Amino acid sequence: MSKVIITQIKSTNSSNKNHIATIKALGLHRIGQAVEHEATPAIMGMVRRVAHLVRCEEA
Repeated sequence: MSKVIITQIKSTNSSNKNHIATIKALGLHRIGQAVEHEATPAIMGMVRRVAHLVRCEEA
């Protein structure tokens, strides 16, 4: 599996509670923070769910 770097680019203020939970499940806490994950279908599904809040790029 390849790796992806996920960076939070927008605030979760006034976001749906499910989106906030997804951001936390990805391991993000603040704007500008980046985490690296395996590109599994579960992770990519979470990224698609909050695509308006994060940036995703190949590692």
